[in-house]
Amino acid sequence: MKDHGLLVEKYRPTNLDNYVGNENIKGSISNYIGQNDIQNLIFYGPAGTGKTTLAKLIVKNIECDHLYINASDERGIETIRDKVSGFASTMSFKPLKVIILDEADFLTIQAQASLRNVIETFSRTTRFILTCNFIERIIDPLQSRCQTLKIVPPSKLDIFKHLKKVITRENIKCNTDDLTTIVDNNYPDVRKMLNTIQVSTVNNTLNLDTTSLVSSNYMKKVLECLKQSNPKFNEIRQIIADANVKDFEEFYRFLYDNSDKFASGKQGMVAFHINEYTYQSNFRIDKEINCMALIHQLITIK
Repeated sequence: MKDHGLLVEKYRPTNLDNYVGNENIKGSISNYIGQNDIQNLIFYGPAGTGKTTLAKLIVKNIECDHLYINASDERGIETIRDKVSGFASTMSFKPLKVIILDEADFLTIQAQASLRNVIETFSRTTRFILTCNFIERIIDPLQSRCQTLKIVPPSKLDIFKHLKKVITRENIKCNTDDLTTIVDNNYPDVRKMLNTIQVSTVNNTLNLDTTSLVSSNYMKKVLECLKQSNPKFNEIRQIIADANVKDFEEFYRFLYDNSDKFASGKQGMVAFHINEYTYQSNFRIDKEINCMALIHQLITIK
């Protein structure tokens, strides 16, 4: 494989023609780029489906100064008061300023309320693009000040074709079954698919790690259990024990990303518990017990 850094970044689309899926939304974005102006926007949808990519495409293709903030790392009101308000209030020699708040559903309620005021104060000079997995975690006053656009995952076939182009350009030897497995196990997260290809490729040959496949499968089995009207704790415990999981960080993120599928309307409580047990995991010798305590909490709130 050619050495050009992360595949995720190398193959991040630089124009709308290379962006896979969401043809109706691409039309709206194209109009914005043609006008060299945008509305305040919220892109929402599952992880890895191109929300951040679309936001970055916009600022790349219009004349603007822009600021990018990952709200999962900087979620408090001080971020809005200092960084966001500070940037919006600075003088610019370009016709527009754009602030991207990635993973904005991590912002605290206080931070979101403060952001609403900033949007109103600097409406003449600054536009905002928010991305989130769960639109219901964005307060109504913010939603009402933005155009909300749902990012729908491309079909498995479209993603397969895209990945086929990637491995061809990278001179990676890969059989069709392995590529299909990568798509099936990680759909709709294209970012995770590209990362899987990269870490599984040695000497320009893709060799799937069966351990990673088992890992992905156990997470999906647990999700199916949680989606049941009466999830069985012991059934989930056996699935996790059989998978011999050592690091639960990816699993906790998976539960967060899919919480709408097993706890619709209660994603906030799910996020609270996941955050609590992720933190506690740093101090627990037996991480499996810590994980099962979280599972018990998730079953309880259904």
